[in-house]
Amino acid sequence: MRITTKLFALLDVVSILLLYKQFWGIITHLNEIPDQVLSQVRVILTLPLFVSLFLSAIGLFLFRKFGFITYYIQFPFRLIVWIFSIGFITFLPEVLNLEERWFDILFKVCFIAEFFRLYFTIQIHRNELN
Repeated sequence: MRITTKLFALLDVVSILLLYKQFWGIITHLNEIPDQVLSQVRVILTLPLFVSLFLSAIGLFLFRKFGFITYYIQFPFRLIVWIFSIGFITFLPEVLNLEERWFDILFKVCFIAEFFRLYFTIQIHRNELN
């Protein structure tokens, strides 16, 4: 079980690395956020989610309760702003020159995988920390 939580922590670190450029772009261009409500919501949710990824990665790696709780709080926001644990697989069609439909398929896989991660996180939390 601890290996699984370390894997989840590693996936959060990968998310941090992939999100860093976007996060920095948002921070340096805050005055250029479009007036559309959805764009503003996405920016407002992405900033704290990025910071909380550090908490969940550290907490899960150290197998501490705060890592699990941070992930539970992140979960709905991950779905809203599309920051998935295995979101890096959506880059495969671009890297491998695959058809556009592969992105759609892999995006759906990421969405489903996030629910599996939630399920396994809950199971580990129940069995190991309580």
